[in-house]
Amino acid sequence: MNARIDSTIPVLASLDLQESARFYTERLGFTQELIADDYLIVSRDGAEIHFWLCDDRRIAEHTSCYLRVPSTQALFEEFTARGLELAPPAVRPWRMKELYVIDPHGNLLKLGEYAAA
Repeated sequence: MNARIDSTIPVLASLDLQESARFYTERLGFTQELIADDYLIVSRDGAEIHFWLCDDRRIAEHTSCYLRVPSTQALFEEFTARGLELAPPAVRPWRMKELYVIDPHGNLLKLGEYAAA
């Protein structure tokens, strides 16, 4: 048996789990996997994001997670078609083409792909 780490799962703060569930399913295309009194799990394309119930917005506003994706442009088009107003993906100095989404509680999702050289 190999000692290994197969994946990472971000756990973000949510001020309202129902609102987070609606945003991630309706606007970002995730599926709600579980919702409890103080915890939410959503998934999409093999990726999961977990949320814990929090009453301090500053925590969420100072939190982010990075999701590697094959096409930021395709996600930009999907998310804007779902009603989000977003800046288009941009190539950053670290050679990643990135799309930024801020959820209703202030969590920053950075979706990125390697930029063409």
